[in-house]
Amino acid sequence: MSKKILVTGANGQLGQELQELSKSYNYDFTFTDKNELDITDSKKVNRFFKQSEFDFCINAAAYTKVDLAETESNACRDLNIEAVATLAEVCDVHDVKMIHISTDFVFDGERHTPYAEDDYANPLSVYGKTKLEGEQALLDELEDAIIIRTSWLYSTYGKNFVKTMLELGDKKKELSIVSDQIGSPTYAKDLAKAILKIISSKWVDGIYHFSNEGLASWYDFAHSIFEMTNKTVGISPIKTVDYKTDAQRPLFSLLDKSKIKKVYNIQIRHWRDALKEMLDK
Repeated sequence: MSKKILVTGANGQLGQELQELSKSYNYDFTFTDKNELDITDSKKVNRFFKQSEFDFCINAAAYTKVDLAETESNACRDLNIEAVATLAEVCDVHDVKMIHISTDFVFDGERHTPYAEDDYANPLSVYGKTKLEGEQALLDELEDAIIIRTSWLYSTYGKNFVKTMLELGDKKKELSIVSDQIGSPTYAKDLAKAILKIISSKWVDGIYHFSNEGLASWYDFAHSIFEMTNKTVGISPIKTVDYKTDAQRPLFSLLDKSKIKKVYNIQIRHWRDALKEMLDK
């Protein structure tokens, strides 16, 4: 019998990549966004699950406006904590396996070596705090859930750094880009493939880290984007302190991917290879 998979946040970057990949899998997918299913409404979620006997729920919905979250904390909490707890509760009642997407922003960036799953989490922003509380709320309700923390997500879909750089590169000849925040860009398509590999494998619950291999600053990332698209844009490196934002960001948020590679035998490519494929597309 075909596995029945619910994907929330279907119109986001990851959700749309999952929609595209779903055509290659012999699974029964149901894709929802807030118009089809308001995951902040527990009664609606309960009714929805009663109507369909799902085997898996991939929660790709989240409040991700990092700076706006500082003033819109209630909306951020609703989606990143309360909705996650609701989904977990309903998944528990209906015996549904849940995969939830989290973030590198749960860390404070004080380290200089990649973060492992059990390293101390100390988020700096409202967004990071709500994502960490969402993880805890999920595990309180559903002990056998899988949480995947990722970083610097981009795709051909939605709003992201790559598309912003391409737009700015068409309008401006000079840009200043932060050079002292270090992490790893993640192509949402690669994350989507990893999630579907997990669903196709033996379930091993817990927290996992996934991003593309290699490290970069936002300056490095921008440089590669313009290099690969043959855009002539002058970019100057600037420090985080000189680029004021409402939310504080971790200066170092590289993720250690050893666990997901070992447990699920997932091969991860370098971020530049993934970026080239996305830009060619």
